[in-house]
Amino acid sequence: MPNDLINTDPLIAQNFFLEIDGSVVTILSGVSGLDVEMEVASTTQVGKDGKQLQVKTLAGRNKAPDLSLTRMAPPDSTQDKMWGWFNDIYSKGILLSDRTNNRKSGSVVMYDSTHVEVARFNFTNGWPSKIATDALSVDSNDPVKETITLTIESLHRVK
Repeated sequence: MPNDLINTDPLIAQNFFLEIDGSVVTILSGVSGLDVEMEVASTTQVGKDGKQLQVKTLAGRNKAPDLSLTRMAPPDSTQDKMWGWFNDIYSKGILLSDRTNNRKSGSVVMYDSTHVEVARFNFTNGWPSKIATDALSVDSNDPVKETITLTIESLHRVK
């Protein structure tokens, strides 16, 4: 087997953060929804011999997933940037007349064990639509986690 097929180490999903406007907002322990996907349109056509043909093509737009971000719950939500952003939207809403109001662009950034950036997923016009706290139990010694749903309009892997 040729060794030239494996000339780099694999990405290890171990160190990743959420950046908004170029600064780290929170450290993450899990991320899902990093799906870069195109919408497909399909049509059925009938050829001259009467056979049906399925034709699939690009529908002209990309699908935007919701990101699911998991992190350790902050000890004081009033001092946390993510809770501040969420509570601002929860109490005031999002102005329909101003698309930039409370929508922010940012990145999920991965680093290797030497703290070198190895991957970056940029999103646009995101906003936290839900923060779910883990179930609590007196039988557990695990730290409390939160799962944040970040609603976004586009996602691109740029590195």
